[in-house]
Amino acid sequence: MHIKVKRAWEMPERLATPESIFLNRRALLGGSLGMAAASLAGGSALAAVPGEGTGAVKTADLYPAKQNPAYTLDRAVTPERYSADYNNFYEYGTNKTVTPGSNALKVQPWTIKIDGLVEKPFEIGFEDLVRKMALEERLYRHRCVEAWSMAVPWTGFPLSALVALAKPTGDAKYIQMQTFLDKAMAPGQRAFFYPWPYTEGLTLAEANNELAFMVTGVYGKPLLNQFGAPLRLAVPWKYGFKSVKSINRITFTAERPKTFWEGLQASEYGFWANVNPAVPHPRWSQASERVLGTDERVPTLIYNGYGAQVADLYKGLEKERLFA
Repeated sequence: MHIKVKRAWEMPERLATPESIFLNRRALLGGSLGMAAASLAGGSALAAVPGEGTGAVKTADLYPAKQNPAYTLDRAVTPERYSADYNNFYEYGTNKTVTPGSNALKVQPWTIKIDGLVEKPFEIGFEDLVRKMALEERLYRHRCVEAWSMAVPWTGFPLSALVALAKPTGDAKYIQMQTFLDKAMAPGQRAFFYPWPYTEGLTLAEANNELAFMVTGVYGKPLLNQFGAPLRLAVPWKYGFKSVKSINRITFTAERPKTFWEGLQASEYGFWANVNPAVPHPRWSQASERVLGTDERVPTLIYNGYGAQVADLYKGLEKERLFA
């Protein structure tokens, strides 16, 4: 008899999220700042053709990738027709309907700069990088800091493989990732009150964890613009804002980088940002989450259910603000 032992992060199929909603985020700057950002982007929206930008990546032959059975969920994934039309991408607006604007994102050609504390800094084209890696599909839970959740079929490769390619020196303790900076291509970046470019970071130990994943595709095809094409991060045990989009620079450093939301409001959005239902956001509870599409509210799990894989990373760091 085959007995399946359910892992903490697996969910029953009844909680499946219709794909009607993906990255929701931040009420932090709402109101007048949101209107200001919207006005900056006003009039520039392109026709909404999901996933089609001003240059498609030349890696379509690599998809769909084989699914890694170690990373599955006991539920259906969020259908694409919903998730692809509900995204956070502040470079293209502060609401969730960023698909039209994100069509302006030119992803071909795309170069990633690797620098800082590495043996030899270099630049590499996105296509060259992807073809060096063995792509796989993983089903991951995604928990937003705004207390909603969904499930996504990401395609990509372990971040640890990129770390190995970069060859950091012994002095490197952190990895910093940045989004592109191009105000002509991304009108939202004209908003002076944001600390552009979008910056995120991990410890090198976190970057080498098996769950840290560099995403190049979704739903069995190259990553759509609104999801952060052509290259984004997925760290499923952390709140969603840690998963930086449209990465074009990766820097290894001895000092902890200041991240985008930490720079805006450190008391609400810290560096670590690990999911913990027992630690509330200053303005709302994190004890439960709304499953997108069903609106069912379910208990949130510590580390988003991935504690077995990541809890040991934080031993000895109890004095740090690990969960906000």
